[in-house]
Parts: sequence; structure tokens; C-alpha cells
Amino acid sequence: MTTTKKKELPDDVYIPFVETLFRDAFTLAIGISAQTALMALVWAKSGDTLFLMLAVVLAFVGVVRVLNMRHYCALPAIKNREEARSRENHYIIYGSMHGLVLGTFCLVAIYSAQDAFSEIAAVCIVLATATGIAGRNYGSPRMVNILILMLAGPMALGFILRGDFYHVTLGLLSGPFLLAIHRYADTVRDVLFSAISAEKLASRLAQRFNRALNTMPHGLVMLDPEGKVVVANAEAARLMSFNSPDDLLGRTVRSLLMRGVVSGMLTRKDCEFIEKKLTKALREGRGGKVLVGFSNGQHYEFSAREGSQELGVITFEDVSARVQTEEHIRFMARYDSLTGLLNRAYFHELVGESLNSGDQTRYCALVIVDLDDFKSVNDMVGHPVGDGLIYAVAERLALFVAPGVKVGRFGGDEFMLFFDHVKGEDHLARLMDEVFAGLQGDVDVAGHLLRIQVSAGAVLCRVGMSEVDDMIVKADLALYKAKDLGKNGWQLFESSMDDAFRDRQKMKMDLRNAVETGTLRIVYQPIVAMTTMRIAGCEALCRWDHPEFGPISPGIFIPLAEEMGIISQISTFMLNAACIECARWPEHTSVSVNLSAKDFRNREVVDKVRDALDAAGLAPHRLEVEVTETALLDDKSETGQILKDLKLLGVRIALDDFGTGYSSLSYLHKLPLDKVKIDRSFLSDVTQSSRSLELLKGIVSLSRSLGLTVTIEGVETFEQLRTLSQHIDPDLVQGFLFGAALSASGIETMSTTRWPFAHDTVIASGATLS
Repeated sequence: MTTTKKKELPDDVYIPFVETLFRDAFTLAIGISAQTALMALVWAKSGDTLFLMLAVVLAFVGVVRVLNMRHYCALPAIKNREEARSRENHYIIYGSMHGLVLGTFCLVAIYSAQDAFSEIAAVCIVLATATGIAGRNYGSPRMVNILILMLAGPMALGFILRGDFYHVTLGLLSGPFLLAIHRYADTVRDVLFSAISAEKLASRLAQRFNRALNTMPHGLVMLDPEGKVVVANAEAARLMSFNSPDDLLGRTVRSLLMRGVVSGMLTRKDCEFIEKKLTKALREGRGGKVLVGFSNGQHYEFSAREGSQELGVITFEDVSARVQTEEHIRFMARYDSLTGLLNRAYFHELVGESLNSGDQTRYCALVIVDLDDFKSVNDMVGHPVGDGLIYAVAERLALFVAPGVKVGRFGGDEFMLFFDHVKGEDHLARLMDEVFAGLQGDVDVAGHLLRIQVSAGAVLCRVGMSEVDDMIVKADLALYKAKDLGKNGWQLFESSMDDAFRDRQKMKMDLRNAVETGTLRIVYQPIVAMTTMRIAGCEALCRWDHPEFGPISPGIFIPLAEEMGIISQISTFMLNAACIECARWPEHTSVSVNLSAKDFRNREVVDKVRDALDAAGLAPHRLEVEVTETALLDDKSETGQILKDLKLLGVRIALDDFGTGYSSLSYLHKLPLDKVKIDRSFLSDVTQSSRSLELLKGIVSLSRSLGLTVTIEGVETFEQLRTLSQHIDPDLVQGFLFGAALSASGIETMSTTRWPFAHDTVIASGATLS
């Protein structure tokens, strides 16, 4: 408490203290009236006009002082310390005038009047006024001190001036009386200071609590032991559609929830469940959460916990956005982002649940549907259009979704259908006919009219004897068979397909082993010069002799190698072996090596060719690299640059199977080619069809005009050779007419030999051999 004496009061305490000085002018007026009346009574008894004059002066001072208090009381609240100090000074001035009149009366009444009644009256005025000094003037310590001195001082002086022992003693005893009044005023002021400080602290804490409570993002209500709301925040009122938090006070949890029932947002059953859950959590003193979905799509999460002083706390918030986000994430995890169909994982999960429930003896079917030639769509019109085609197919497949029928996207351009109840193969056939009929027709995607054509594989089995993964594998095998049989149809899985699949998987493993151990072999098909009928070069061909299945056709194992991603390893093997063998042959003999489309997707092929030439010591012009039009389709610019780099090595470049791809003529002048190898398909009926002959002539003539060497493949008969010699005169020919492919030693032996039938065939045509 002593801190208020030693330190200046803070503004938020000092200003209220000053304001208290001007309160209750009415009681002051009563006190001054009583004092004036007492002075008039003393005048009436003593007849001394001085008392009458003092009474008049006191009445005047009292009126002025009361009017001054009323004036300041009517003014606006004090704004700052300076204004408060000015008002206190005015109060002291008028209060000092009041005290001066009272002190003068006491001095005169005790010392000059020499009258017992006036003396008693003076003491009464001092005592009566002294009791109010602390109560009225605690807000101004200066006013307290002034009034004490002005009242008790003249009284003590009057007693001392009487001169006798008793009066002097009485006057001296006024000193402790003065100290007691002063101390009492200080005590009152300190107590009030502590009370005001505590009130302001409590007010600040209340404001902070109120701000924290009403700025919470969650709604909050606190319940008394009877379950009624005693505290609620603004967010709770907003979420529950009340005008203010006070409207929630006194309500129970049930009454609040029933508002949702009445408005149709909640069912009565949901209301009872929520109330039971929250009440149990509060009763057991543990936290509990309830997620509530309303009919308008909103979701609130209620949390209940026991608070302090037996108060329960329930918080709740609008979690609609969070729920929507979670649902979106859940949707993304379960459904395909492009088509909206079940994704592979969720399809697998749902089918697994179906297989584990219901009658285990019923039949079900799983179907894999694949778009035919989808890669060409992406290559020709772009991936966005391809995605549009997938979306269009998904829309049509989605029409088949029904109880017991699930449709999902397997990945890429593949889709899956699951039929939970199938009566047999005939029933499945009818279902598949409906699916294919629903997919038939054209679709417009970004201005491109595309025809939908699909292949499908299906598996039919009993539920109790099936697993999802096993069904997918079997359906995929049936799809592979449908593709192999010409596409645009569907196949039902048969056990023979499984055997073929196992053989295929074994072949894959054995092929990988053959590549890694180098057990593949190379044979060489002669390429014969028309002018000499001798071997001018040869084409390296890869052969694989399987230890169990015997010789495997390149038409089988090369696609397998491409599928397995090991075709580049085979290309490397072919390059190295062919260069080494060619280096042993006569100088005029060259070798051709086919490179796959995958080889031209990586610039490392240039290094592979360089390394093969260096390792064998082979002159670059004796190596010919054959590139197919399929390789050019993927990335023309990248492939063209790789071909230019190979050309810089001195290697010759040949376009293989010319005429079987797309836009063939454009390659002849855009790529750094040395040779064109015309596909066997142009030679098949050249001896019977004049149109075929003229077409072949035109291709050869065009190629020669561009400075390209021409090789015609597929020469199998003397008549074809004679026709070529008489009408076409290509540079080089190759085919079974010149025998089967030879080993490397066979090529070396035959390199200087002229074919024995060549003289008769060519001379008969009127040509000459050089």
C-alpha cells in the first residue's frame, strides 16, 4: 500500500480518484446547510454578530462550491492527467475556502466567545466534518491535508490560547487526532487504490478472455453441473444461428440440438446419438469427438471435455471444407483422374470384397478391354486427343455400371469390367456383345473424327475358386490372344492360354539368359550385285536356338526382346560380331546391321557403332546401318540427327523395308541416306502385273535420281530376277533365290563366286555380265 504514497498514481487510477471528488453534491449541500444552521444557532444564543457573518459567508461558499461540483459533474469524462490536475486544483480552491470559514468559526467560538455552547458547537462541527474528510476527499491528498490543518489547527489553537491546564492539554491532544484523520484518509485511499487496480486488472483480464473467447475459430459453450449453458462465444452463436451469445445462456445441449431437428437439418436419431455421445464424454471426464453431417451438406465436429470447477466444455466447428477436401483426396485415391472410373487399386478392392461375400458357387466374370492401335492415335494427333478418346470410351463403358457390375480403368488405354452374377458362357457372350455394341461408332475429339475399336479378354469362373490377381492375369492372356487373332474382338480364357503364357514367360527368361551369355548366333544373307552376280555385301541376321523349343523365329523373339527392353543389347551384340566377321572378308564385301527403333531413342548408339568399328579394325564404309520407317515415326528430328552423326563416322545408311510405312517419300530427301531397300511386297506380282512393274520402275527411278543405291528384297524366282534385269535394273538384289543365309565362313567362301544360274538368267534377258 505504501507504493501509492511514494509514487505518483498512474493515470488510470488518478483520473477516477479526481472524478470522485465531484460526486454527491447533494450530501455536501446538506452538510453545509447543517453547519450554517449551527452557526446561526450560536449567533442566536450569544448575540455575537460575528457568528452571523460567518454563517452568511459559509452559506455563500457552500452555494458556490455545490454549483462548482455540479458543473464539473456535468462535463464529459476526464481525458488526460492535465485535465484531471486542473479540476483537482479548482476543487482544492473551493474546499479550502470552506475549510477556512469552518476553522475561523472554531477559533472564534472556542477562544473569543467564552461560551460553553459555542465551544461545544465548534467541537461538533470539527468532529462532524472530520469524519467526512477521508470519505469525500481521499482522491486528493492535498485537500485532505488542507482541511485537517484548517479544522483541527484552529480548534487546537483556541484550546491552547485559553491558557488553563485542561484546555491546553486538550489542545495538545489534537495532534494525535490530526494524525489519525490523516492516516485514515491514506488508508481509505490505499484500499480504494487496490480495489480500483484489482477492478481494472479484472476488467483487462475479462476483456482479454472475452476477446480470446469471441475470436476463436471454434464455437464454444460451457455447461454448469445441471447441463445448462453458462458461457458461450460469438462463433457458437453464429454457427447455431443465434443473434448473440447471450441467447444461448440457460439452454441445454438437447435444446440446442433440437433446433437442428426442427429446421430439418438433423434427424431425431442423430440428435439423440450426438447428445448421448457428448454427455458420456462429459460425465466420464474424457475427451470425445463427434462428426455430424447436416442435410444441407455442412459438417460440424463436436468435441466435449470436462472443464474446471465442474464445468463442462463443448467446442464445435464447421469442418465442411476439411470434409470436402478429405472426400476429394479419398476420391483421388479411388478413382481415375481422367475418366472418373474406379482406378485399378479400388477396382481390385471392390472385386475382392465381392468375391469374399455371397454365394460362393455363383459364376463371375472379369473383362479387360483395350483400345486397338491407340499408340498411332497419340503419334498422329497428339496425347490430348488420345486422352479425349479414352474419356469418350470411359463414358460409354460407364453406362454399363449397375448393381453387380463394376467398371474401372486398368491403366493407359485399358479398362476393366466385373460381372458379379453370370449364368454361363452364353450369358457372358451376350454381355460382351452388348459391351461391343455400346462401344461401336465414331467419336469427335477436338475436331478429329476417331473410330472406336477395341479388343477384350475375359475370364469366367466360380467365385469361391477365384482370386482377383489370378483373374486379371487370365483375362490379360485372353486379351493377348484376341490381339493376336486380328483385334476388334474378344476371347474367353482357356487353359491352353495359360500354357502358352507359361511358355512365353519361360522363353523370356531364356532369351534374357541367351543375351547375357552370348549364346545367340548370327547368319548372313547375301546381297548380290546385278552387274557381277557376285556377293557385294550381306545382311546380318540374328538366330536363337532354344535348348528345349529348338530354333525360334526372329519374328517371335525380336518382339519379345523389344517388350523386355533388351533389344539394344542384341543390337550391340550384332554390331560387334558383324564388324569382327566382316573384317576377315575380302575388301569388297560389306555388312548390313539392322538397328531397332529403340536404338535411335538414345544417342549412345553412335558410340556403340564407333566402338564396334574400332574393336574390329573395320573401315567405316564397309558397315551399313539399316533403319526402318518405324524408328523414324517416334522422333524424326532426333533420329535424323543420330543418322547424321553416324554418317560423319563414314558409315553408310540404308532405309529398310521402303514402302511399308507412312510418308515414305519424304524420308528420301530429308535423311542422309545412301541406299533404299525396296520391300518384297512390291515384287510379289511384278511378273504378272504391269501396274506393279511400272510402280517399281518409278520408285527405282526416283531413288536413283536422288543418288541412292537401290536394293530389291525378296527375289525368290528366276522369272523375278529376269524381269528385274530386263525392266528395272536395280543395283543389288537379295532373297531366297540365292540360297539360305550363310555362316560367316560361308560368306567368306562365296564372296568371289558367281552364281551358276546367273549367266543364263541374265543373258536371256539381253543383259551382259561384267
